[in-house]
Amino acid sequence: MQKVLSINRFTGIETRSSIGTSDHPLVNNAAPPSIADLHATFMSDGVPLAVEAARKALAEAHLDASQITHVVSTTCTDSANPGFDHYVAKELGLVPSVEKVLLHGVGCAGGLTALRTAANLALGHRFRGRAARILCVALEVSTTLVRSELESIDKTQDTRIGACLFSDCASAVILSNGVGEATIEPVYELLGWDHRIIPDTEGDLGFDVDPVGWKVVLSPRVPKLTEQVLEPAFADLIAGVEHHLPEEYRTAPDFDWAMHPGGLTILTNAERTLKISSEHMRASYHRYMEHGNSSSATIFSVMDHLRSKEMDSLAPGGKIKDYVVGCAFGPGIAVEMCMLKRNMGARGVQTPPETDSEASRSERGDEDDRDWTSLDGEKQAHSTPADVPIERKQDEASLLTDGEGFITEALASVELD
Repeated sequence: MQKVLSINRFTGIETRSSIGTSDHPLVNNAAPPSIADLHATFMSDGVPLAVEAARKALAEAHLDASQITHVVSTTCTDSANPGFDHYVAKELGLVPSVEKVLLHGVGCAGGLTALRTAANLALGHRFRGRAARILCVALEVSTTLVRSELESIDKTQDTRIGACLFSDCASAVILSNGVGEATIEPVYELLGWDHRIIPDTEGDLGFDVDPVGWKVVLSPRVPKLTEQVLEPAFADLIAGVEHHLPEEYRTAPDFDWAMHPGGLTILTNAERTLKISSEHMRASYHRYMEHGNSSSATIFSVMDHLRSKEMDSLAPGGKIKDYVVGCAFGPGIAVEMCMLKRNMGARGVQTPPETDSEASRSERGDEDDRDWTSLDGEKQAHSTPADVPIERKQDEASLLTDGEGFITEALASVELD
């Protein structure tokens, strides 16, 4: 336990978001909570968080709930049927005919897996000449699992670091296929994606079912395995989208990176392997420091934060990149990558309104003057109100007719709201 506490102090995480505080009864009982207890809290505290995220996405996209055609959701911290997406759709008042897909078993890669799944659905609807407005929702309530992790540390005397990393979050984006009436310009355009599994790594990264919830599987091999696959995955991604890219965008340092912050070593290894700086992954580091790892919901949070004024000011060399590579790793080990084009507007970057937390800092006149790239991490993580950093937008394109150029043209107009 002393070793785990020491690791906790040096993860580089300063605070972690939670649906409760360290005094919450669920994590202070003599015995760890049962799966039934965890599910009850997931529904009572997690689902409203997901609904709030979805409503923020709808508001920024200038969309009504009746215009949503699909919902693609993901979680690895609940497994009831019907899934949480059913209750989110019900609370939002979505029409009964909305098509829903709930992804399971994809863990930290879930956000980009949901986006990839939504993109394929959008292309299918475009081929049929139909509008698609797809709500992607990721929800994770991880902090309630700390009690069972501590139980395992005590019983097995193994060093388990899951209790040091994970936090709670809900994130949402809306993906448009460009068919139908436009509302507002997109934040990102989705140009392409890459998915692969690293062979024979099932035992290195996972989330095992246990009588008292789920237990994180995280072997010491994970940083090295993910490091080795980054370059080939990036090369294949570029090969698939290079016809969309200007000549000056070819190597990893040419892009901004929205990397899922699975752990500090994941980020630092990516820097070394890709020959990029911490500023290229500034939003990943910042989210990691302030919120920890929220599994599938983190990547959308990173993508959202990347478009903030604070992150613009920290761009490498003071130059904001037009194109962003999204990357996440999940159980399997699965590798998800995507290429995004930022909507820079007529001149400069269009940044969103300040979030509540940013506005609070502005009112106080406080500046975030920490050296966030050094990550010496001297503070223990503590619970803070869960952050839901979500806003997305929308665009349109002309209807695509059948023909040889379908996929190329369709991909060019798939937009991330």
